[in-house]
Amino acid sequence: MAFELEHVTIHGHDVGFRKAGSGPVVLLIHGIAGSSSAWRAVMPVLAERYTVIAPDLIGHGQSSKPMGDYSLGAYASGIRDLLGVLDVEHATVVGQSFGGGVAMQLAYQHPEYCDRLVLVDSGGLGREVSWLLRFMTLPASEYLMPVLFPSFARQIGNDVSRTMQAKGLRLPRIGEMWNAYASLTESENRQSFIRTIRSVIDPGGQTVSALDRLYLAEAIPTMIVWGDRDSIIPVTHAYAAHESIANSRLEIIEGAGHFPQMEAPDRFLEVLVDFLETTEPATLQAGDLQQLLRERAVG
Repeated sequence: MAFELEHVTIHGHDVGFRKAGSGPVVLLIHGIAGSSSAWRAVMPVLAERYTVIAPDLIGHGQSSKPMGDYSLGAYASGIRDLLGVLDVEHATVVGQSFGGGVAMQLAYQHPEYCDRLVLVDSGGLGREVSWLLRFMTLPASEYLMPVLFPSFARQIGNDVSRTMQAKGLRLPRIGEMWNAYASLTESENRQSFIRTIRSVIDPGGQTVSALDRLYLAEAIPTMIVWGDRDSIIPVTHAYAAHESIANSRLEIIEGAGHFPQMEAPDRFLEVLVDFLETTEPATLQAGDLQQLLRERAVG
């Protein structure tokens, strides 16, 4: 099934997205320095049962990279606007890494769009994060990035990757890490990356946390999926989030790292499809979350 990149203009900015299939909508949100291609191993199978939409977030992939707001709130609003343009009223929202933070923010700001919430090795669930990402937020790090990510490295790496694939060698974890690295060899991508990462991480770790409001997710069927060998965001965050969200489902994928949808696609599809088929979608409105907030408020 074809998942060709399509484009739409929203607020004057080009937004790339992939869409295929029919049936209930599953929205796939990639991580930082990634793109919609991060879901290429699972999109075709999902599209056999569902309408699958995978956008390139603003500042990523083939979408525009404007000056502006790269906060989680802005990304959540951007997803809402894309769904509106595509005439999608609601969807199961699946977010990986930074995309998990966007997914949670969308559920918080616009619960009426969220049938279910799936957090895949998600950001926003604790302070810890890899030292490399923390390093990237240091003052003046953007001036070092042209040295760390020279443009010629992209072609060399791509040649090596093609050679490995020709020999039947597939290392999806390394492949996804390389895709992120390769994207940062382009100046425009580096600027967007810096704006995005500094909105959620500082040299001490993650600065944005959903832990104090995860109780709101109790009203939405939620599944947490994590690779037990994630070296970017520790698997302990998965257990903590599971404990904080009543009735959530936890799936730890053995042997997988930060990209279980690429490293163990069959297992990832198994747990995702089971979750989709065995849970009823939420039917929330903004007022429902307001009621929960009032119930928890102390005053």
